[in-house]
Amino acid sequence: MDPRRALADAERKPYWLHEDPHEPETLPRLFGHTTADLAIVGGGFSGLWTALLAKERDPRRDVVLLEGQTVGWAATGRNGGFCHASLTHGLGNGLERWPYEIADLHRMGIENFNEIEETIKRYGIDCSFERTGEMNVATEQWQIDEMREIHTIGRELGMDIQYLDQDEVRAEVNSPTYIAGVWERGECAMIDPARLAWGLRQACLKLGVRMYEHSPVREISSLGPSLQLKSMYGTVRARRVALGTGVFSPLLRRLKYYVVPVYDYALMTEPLTEAQLDSIGWRNRQGMGDSANQFHYYRLTDDNSILWGGYDAVYYNGGRVRPTYDQRDTTFHTLAEHFYETFPQLEDVRFSHKWGGVIDTCSRFSAFFGTGYGTRLAYAVGYTGLGVAATRFGANVMLDLLDGRDTERTRLHMVRQKPVPFPPEPVRSGVIQLTRWSLARADANGGRRNAWLRTLDRLGLGFDS
Repeated sequence: MDPRRALADAERKPYWLHEDPHEPETLPRLFGHTTADLAIVGGGFSGLWTALLAKERDPRRDVVLLEGQTVGWAATGRNGGFCHASLTHGLGNGLERWPYEIADLHRMGIENFNEIEETIKRYGIDCSFERTGEMNVATEQWQIDEMREIHTIGRELGMDIQYLDQDEVRAEVNSPTYIAGVWERGECAMIDPARLAWGLRQACLKLGVRMYEHSPVREISSLGPSLQLKSMYGTVRARRVALGTGVFSPLLRRLKYYVVPVYDYALMTEPLTEAQLDSIGWRNRQGMGDSANQFHYYRLTDDNSILWGGYDAVYYNGGRVRPTYDQRDTTFHTLAEHFYETFPQLEDVRFSHKWGGVIDTCSRFSAFFGTGYGTRLAYAVGYTGLGVAATRFGANVMLDLLDGRDTERTRLHMVRQKPVPFPPEPVRSGVIQLTRWSLARADANGGRRNAWLRTLDRLGLGFDS
């Protein structure tokens, strides 16, 4: 089908947030002045997990959460719904950056993942949690060697991981583009991210967390032994503050050197018929991803629609963040073309939704942590689109830091180290755009990395989709 026709009637809204009957009523704004033991800035997964865990650790702790829009509105409600156990944005990234800690990081990631599933059950959160695993596929010969290495090391770490040759991978999901695959069976679940956020919101409220929506924090200042958060119509004075704002409003100035805003885009198909589903198989409903530098991620929903996203990771020069960037027709057209190349047997399928959103990324692709104002403030940022599960780990790190606890988490090099900062503008924009161009050239040239990418590799830097 012509991608323009297939996209013509698609709603310009995130699928998860569009007219969902589970969406709760808006919470009140903050008016006037209040105090708290712990104030949390941001109502995405990072802030929600922090609020929930803070009350579980100490039910007497007075917790306030401030959200600038509505809970789950930003990256939390716009992502693909991959709840992956990895704390390091995949095993390959973790091996490259923390090889001596990878066994501990893998174990702690699994523990965190299992605890998420237990939390969902304990609070009765209806978020379509399906522990399907994730299958990464090779579409070019150059991708297979790294795939085999990941399979080998994964087995040594105790992962339930299977290498699939061309016939085996196409027996799972039938695409003429696949030549091999690796299926991580037990370390990824498919979820409805918005309904998970709303479920966590309700659990927090039941435990006594006070939440205010449409209350963006404009300023943080020191006020004696406490910190004061100033919103539009009120203030919060708190002994401790946790920042879970992602890419928005770097209230701690130093963070602007480490985090950049990148836009990610996705499409949703109309529900597949039984015949259409039969034509591609996919009976095990794994999350899917390909192995190029500019990669796609995709998965089935409850009604057998296909979410298809990724490829373009768009940085707008100057690091601008604007609502108009949530829609990018050139990217939607490219994604649609790639969808039909991957699944030509679905040439009659149209798209129902198209949307984008900004995510926070850093030079190491996975979250980093720290404190400010002495140890009165903690932050966790830079999840690079794989934060559904990792944000819970980050929430525990922030609470450990705020409580002054020496834990296995806080002793990790991954937690104690910072990523390499980005250069200031306009050099930053030039570096990022050159890197994006170089990655696209590598994909087109059998994975061969040019001198620029090899230099970034030596420096421990990078950028991908």
